[in-house]
Amino acid sequence: MHNALDVITIGEAMAMFVATETGDLADAGHFIKRAAGAELNVATGLSRLGLKVSWVSRVGDDSFGRFILNTLRQEGIDTRCVTLDGRFATGFQLKSKAEDGTDPIVEYFRKGSAASHLSPEDFNADIFSQARHLHVSGVAAALSATSYSLLEHAVARMKAQNKTISFDPNLRPVLWNSEAEMVEKLNRLAFQSDWVLPGLKEGVILTGQRTPEGIADFYLQRGVKAVVIKTGADGAWFKTASGEQGAVAPVKVENVVDTVGAGDGFAVGVLSALLEGKTLPEAVRRGNAIGAMAIQVPGDSEGLPTRAQLGAL
Repeated sequence: MHNALDVITIGEAMAMFVATETGDLADAGHFIKRAAGAELNVATGLSRLGLKVSWVSRVGDDSFGRFILNTLRQEGIDTRCVTLDGRFATGFQLKSKAEDGTDPIVEYFRKGSAASHLSPEDFNADIFSQARHLHVSGVAAALSATSYSLLEHAVARMKAQNKTISFDPNLRPVLWNSEAEMVEKLNRLAFQSDWVLPGLKEGVILTGQRTPEGIADFYLQRGVKAVVIKTGADGAWFKTASGEQGAVAPVKVENVVDTVGAGDGFAVGVLSALLEGKTLPEAVRRGNAIGAMAIQVPGDSEGLPTRAQLGAL
């Protein structure tokens, strides 16, 4: 069963209600239900491209939890490491509809959720040993002290087994006690990773550096093998430990519908390509392409392509 899985990731999923009409959420009367969560988006995108993916989490023993489990199964994501927790509820969120390319308003109802009670007890050594890659993000790290401990444990174990690790900062300052704590704890995870995928603004906060190269060097000097920085309308910029570097042009989008999920789509593109053995420039181009697809639809994961759709693109 060794390496029976391509990727394993850890995080929280919530039921998401997306307003069907624009305007203040207080005035919205109709919503579409979806599953949402940064790490779940990445798992979904990788699974649609044919990779074998497992997702680690806790959901409540409630209708939202069952909805998320059903969504996982429909996407072909392994659920053996998902605990149905009868003590705590599944979180949910409300999301406004934006049609002018601006960021939608999102209101979260997640405090004390089942996923916030993730801990090292949720580490299944047998299933983690089957995966060749671990993807973690700053969202799961911010949920609680015990959730952070789970990520630390998983990263250490996977690194000891010479598995590759990717880290997307996905900053959520409101979930941390302070910016200093956020920076220290997220960098502790980043330094143990092979591939780090920050946005430019995130990189400035985490490293104190103002340029893509400065941000990349901050991590490369601490053992990271490659840093890929999302630079917004400019596309992306990368640098490796061997000194290879360059900018990758963005994919132009005429109609931006919803910017939420763009970074997750980018991660799907980069990680899937690297795990297929493609070069880093090829991987970043795929990341830009899938990120562009993600912002042309109203939901977080509707724009993530299947293998056939990616081929057509």
